[in-house]
Amino acid sequence: MSTIVNLPFDLLQPILIHLHDRRHLSTVALVSHAFNHAVTPLLYRRLDSQVKRNILYHPSATLLKRPELAQYVWHVTETGTVQRFRQVIPHITEDIVAALRLCTNITSATWVDDTLTPEANFLPILDVLMTLPLRELTIRTQYDPGERVWSRLNTIQGIRRLSVWSLEWGPPRVLQGWADLLSSSLTHLELGRCAGVPATILISVFMRLPFLQELCLKGAPSAAIPAIIACLPNLIALDTEYLDSGNYRTPLTPLPRLQRLTVQTGSVDIDGPQKLWTWMRILLPHQQTLKSFTLNAFAVHGQITIPRPFIVNLTGRHGKSLQDFAVGVAQLTLETVSYMCLTCPQLVTLECSVASPDVDSIAKAIEAGHNLRTLSLHVSWIPHGSVDLLPRFESEGKASRFTEEHARALMLQTHLRSIGIGDQSYTGRWVHRGCFAKVTQDLGKEEDVVLEVVGDSFV
Repeated sequence: MSTIVNLPFDLLQPILIHLHDRRHLSTVALVSHAFNHAVTPLLYRRLDSQVKRNILYHPSATLLKRPELAQYVWHVTETGTVQRFRQVIPHITEDIVAALRLCTNITSATWVDDTLTPEANFLPILDVLMTLPLRELTIRTQYDPGERVWSRLNTIQGIRRLSVWSLEWGPPRVLQGWADLLSSSLTHLELGRCAGVPATILISVFMRLPFLQELCLKGAPSAAIPAIIACLPNLIALDTEYLDSGNYRTPLTPLPRLQRLTVQTGSVDIDGPQKLWTWMRILLPHQQTLKSFTLNAFAVHGQITIPRPFIVNLTGRHGKSLQDFAVGVAQLTLETVSYMCLTCPQLVTLECSVASPDVDSIAKAIEAGHNLRTLSLHVSWIPHGSVDLLPRFESEGKASRFTEEHARALMLQTHLRSIGIGDQSYTGRWVHRGCFAKVTQDLGKEEDVVLEVVGDSFV
């Protein structure tokens, strides 16, 4: 401990910044004056206002009593829910605004409001935020914040990350009139409600955002997505929905080289929505650029099955670059899983639904996945129809439950360290045997290191 206490001050904060729990940081602050001096900026870097179990947690009182702490605040979260405490704390809005004015170094702000009066709640906060060097802004409200709020927001410049989610009432906000001011700075954008906005308006907005790198777009017409992303030459991540069928003509302008694609969709047909697979192929025309593919799909009747031709096309284009493949409860066959592991040598994460007679068949299917670290499977156990492929798994008839022994065996024969099958999940790591085991000169000896497997059940 004396060695840690005597560390040079310049090294303390880069080390302590890895403590994310405020309770741990508060404890460290009591170690010594030097530790307190290093930890205090970290304790006040992010201040979140919240209401839990009808109890208000707000940092305004502390900042008003100790205004010197306000210089450390970089990120703040404010919520309209605090207005429910006006009868108990009549000056709550004034106190919050006064404390916020002290925090002149804020670069990131989040506003969350599920009340019926978001405009009145937000305007006093927005007046202060407009005086700050904001680079990131998140607005999440149940109801539209109102025209006065938006007329002021549309004058803010320099935002790099913007997230807008208003779930109900009011017109969708898609940055008309604001995109020009954000043209030279905006790189990350989330628009959570675009339903009903004509494709021509969306395209005209995105034509003004050439530096956008990540886009989350909900409610936009699917037929317009190729044309939208064609306006964004620097886009590397797209999170969107497939809502309808249509004509998906590839734009004349080249599409961006996506590295991450996330699609959400639903269907009454287990074969998936009409033209979904063709639409996704259009979004990924390049070779060996995609690193992450996520599909959140559901079907009213049964589970959506991903066609093998789509997998063959995807891996043919992006097999050498693909690292994460997560399709939730969408189904693949074990043969397709095996094909993916063979054709995607960089695959680290695999999540899907499969049908299998036993754990041995699953182990056989993933044996070519030499870089797999995380495996998450929703398994439908089917009658056993083949001999055991891996004798070390001593299954008793149909292996309807994934056990710690199965997980340990898989981890020992592969690089897997996180396995979830059905309602069972296990995490493994190599540790020295015993907390106080004597470390020998030869750390590679088997008797010094063991695989620790920790299980967690979701039932």
